[in-house]
Amino acid sequence: MMSTANGAAHSPEGSILVTGGTGTLGRLVVARLREAGREVRVLSRRPHAAEPHVAYVTGDLVKGQGIDAALEGVATVIHCAGGRKGDDVAALNLVHAAMRLPRAPHVVFVSVIGADRVDIGYFRAKLAAEKAIAESGLPWTTLRAAQFYDLVLTSAKAAGKLPLVPAPAGFRVRPVDSAEVADRLVELALSKPAGLVPDLAGPDQSTMADLFRSYLRATGRHRPVVQIWMPKLGPIRAGSLVVNDPEQVTGAATWEQFLAEHTAPPA
Repeated sequence: MMSTANGAAHSPEGSILVTGGTGTLGRLVVARLREAGREVRVLSRRPHAAEPHVAYVTGDLVKGQGIDAALEGVATVIHCAGGRKGDDVAALNLVHAAMRLPRAPHVVFVSVIGADRVDIGYFRAKLAAEKAIAESGLPWTTLRAAQFYDLVLTSAKAAGKLPLVPAPAGFRVRPVDSAEVADRLVELALSKPAGLVPDLAGPDQSTMADLFRSYLRATGRHRPVVQIWMPKLGPIRAGSLVVNDPEQVTGAATWEQFLAEHTAPPA
């Protein structure tokens, strides 16, 4: 993976396109850009009414729809869109459209810690997306972030409804607050292209089982957590999601703080 960005011309002014701008991370990014006084465009698969300083373009990155219209006049792209499948295809379609513009935009991409170490589909697609952006000739910046607290909470809520709460055995993570990821992405987008920057993870290492247990305590549920062995997770059990970059940036917000803000205390 390249560690420096292409030196193509880049202007810090102009509209900023946020892909996935209605998702968990994208909404936070859009809000911060508005606070910074920037004009924002959002590419979304569903139509939305325009808001002050925010325009919406309907399209689908995986299907290659609406991308040219979304990119028109854009100086910077913050690529937050992602899913269980197709992230590699979405990135290719995005950069191919961006390469047709008269002035190359700065593409800022949020990937995942372990993309280069975990050989399962989601991580392979993220790594392929990284390569598509890095090899496009466009100015680029890629941030690998840890799993979001929001995702952990969603998983804990679903598992917590069962009498026995399942968790993948030995699944070691260092999750991070998505608000801190949004802060970092906006900082990078308003700066010069920097290539692959240091990873961003949360302050504490844990296992999914322990995170589920703390969720159960915080919500007053008394249920056993059962660790389930799952195939192909050897690299994750070995720490691929918690140790990757020696210059890794550590967020400040803890999982316990996030729980206190996002869950109701037991009655």
